[in-house]
Amino acid sequence: MMQQYMETKKQYADCILFYRLGDFYEMFFEDAKIASSELELTLTGKSCGLEERAPMCGVPYHAVEGYLAKLVSRGYKVAICEQVEDPKLAKGLVKREVIRIVTPGTNLNIQAMEESKNNFLMCIAYTPTKIGLSVADVTTGDYYLTEVEDLKKLNDELMKYEPSEVICNEAFLVSGYDVEELRGRYHVSVNTLEPHFFDDDGCRRVLQRHFKVNTLVGLGISDFPVGLTAAGALLQYLYDTQKTDLAHFTHIYPYLTNKYMLLDSSTRRNLELTETLREKQKRGSLLWVLDKTKTAMGGRLLRSMLEQPLIDREEMERRLDAVEELCGDSVSRDEIREYLNPVYDLERLLSKVTYKTANPRDFIAFRNSLEMLPAIKSVLKGFTGQELTEIEKGIDGLQDIFQLILAAIEEEPPVTIREGGMIKDGFDETVDMLRSAKRDGKQWLAELEEQDRERTGIKNLRIKYNKVFGYYFEVTNSYKNMVPEDYVRKQTLANAERYTTPRLKELEDTILNAEDKLTTLEYDLFCRIRDSIAMELERIQSTAKAVAKLDVYASLSLVSERNRYVRPKLNEKGIIDIKDGRHPVVEQMINNDMFIANDTFLDNNKHCISIITGPNMAGKSTYMRQTALIVLMAQVGCFVPAKSANIGIVDRIFTRVGASDDLASGQSTFMVEM
Repeated sequence: MMQQYMETKKQYADCILFYRLGDFYEMFFEDAKIASSELELTLTGKSCGLEERAPMCGVPYHAVEGYLAKLVSRGYKVAICEQVEDPKLAKGLVKREVIRIVTPGTNLNIQAMEESKNNFLMCIAYTPTKIGLSVADVTTGDYYLTEVEDLKKLNDELMKYEPSEVICNEAFLVSGYDVEELRGRYHVSVNTLEPHFFDDDGCRRVLQRHFKVNTLVGLGISDFPVGLTAAGALLQYLYDTQKTDLAHFTHIYPYLTNKYMLLDSSTRRNLELTETLREKQKRGSLLWVLDKTKTAMGGRLLRSMLEQPLIDREEMERRLDAVEELCGDSVSRDEIREYLNPVYDLERLLSKVTYKTANPRDFIAFRNSLEMLPAIKSVLKGFTGQELTEIEKGIDGLQDIFQLILAAIEEEPPVTIREGGMIKDGFDETVDMLRSAKRDGKQWLAELEEQDRERTGIKNLRIKYNKVFGYYFEVTNSYKNMVPEDYVRKQTLANAERYTTPRLKELEDTILNAEDKLTTLEYDLFCRIRDSIAMELERIQSTAKAVAKLDVYASLSLVSERNRYVRPKLNEKGIIDIKDGRHPVVEQMINNDMFIANDTFLDNNKHCISIITGPNMAGKSTYMRQTALIVLMAQVGCFVPAKSANIGIVDRIFTRVGASDDLASGQSTFMVEM
């Protein structure tokens, strides 16, 4: 066994190896020392043919995800070596294989993640003239690529996506980018890949093979040669670590960074879009104010929209139309939000289906979600705007999947798929028969005994059982001349004979093996149902995206109504004219409508700059950021906190004010410094 371990460890030398032994994952040697320290496990020893015992520790297999999450969050890579054959059937040593490598960017433990935030893996392909980058989230199937011209713009993308792991070519490490700051300050795991990962032809082939196309032109990524290399390297890395077909990666989305408002890392931090500057908390950020979404998918989409404000006026107007239409029918909007409340994280469920880690309770949550879709579609039919109409069309009722789960899965199934009790009565005849055998086996034997007593005329015929011979008919010697031809002798006693028949043998097999057969059959049926759902990945994904959009618009509509926001007018003349503007966060943090509204006017002519003066704690920082946030909210497609607002579309916001203030708590730069 230790030889098998050593051979496996040699292949995964850069990982901590979780080696399955029965009900535990064991670690040995240096891995055991690291794991015992990081996970607070007792370090023991095991004889391994060496002079000293091998250091050893272990974790229960049913609790492994929690331990994995701890190690991965501290930057370790973990290889899961699983038993791939039944120990009962193994001839000699049980066969084991590494089934998955877990890294910060490929962690599938959803419970250890913030549900409304993506867990991105980023790949960087650096060249002196252009930098390709690709990001993916294995828990949702999101997959993007782009190219940037320099390290400054690369940093902007890094701050936007906040990846948990970066993989890169060796050229990036000597590019001049401060990789150590990325590791130390932002706690990002950074690893280089071998050069063959970035081979242009190899990257094209892996993308063509994955998306089943002969050319990449149809995917819209052929104009991004370096980005394409990053995307191909990332995909190959996922294949190598996840060891599955990654079927939930159904699309790749190329984008140009200049299609969105440019926000550098300083601006993102200072505007506190998704977290506060000092405490790194959601409360006190713009996202905190706007996020009233009901689903995890909606929460992630809203975060993404705040990170990437639009510069396309037509798309902004479409979003604003949807928000306005929902504001105009608050009864229907609130009804939609009620229906959204029980909707599960469909995107992350799909990743569990793809990785074959979904359990019966996931399916019940999935079923409860699908049950809401017809009602949501019905309410949406009452709206006529382009965006909401498209969302209604984009939501597939998925009633075939709903009916399958409804018919097949018990209302309160177990968490695990190996202990049975998850398939409903009436779904499968064999399951029903095996359950009946467990429950009614004795009654079946009594009925057979009575039938054969009448058929043979043997009045004292009995069915008996022992561990050696199983079930048998016992006939005393005085009646053995009446035994029919289909009786097969099993044993001769001094005063009796023991027999079996084909029917008794069949019942014996059914009764004695019912438990094992039932558990195996239920597992097989569950896997078939899971595979049936996997066949509908694209339908479910497109529905999930439509539901997420609807959730975001409903949230923005509700916030706009509650907080007395107005629809901004948009212009392309550079005019910013805000009447009675308010800081969206600060006004929520103070009581009794104490916030003093302010006007702002800027244009491209005489009023292109304003100099703001005033004493300490007068609100200069608040006013400046308020203006930036109102413009940003308008370009996200949200109503804004003002009496009226005419917003000139901007392609970039620069801000660096009050590096250490805490606006949401009323703490100015001056006060904090004091």
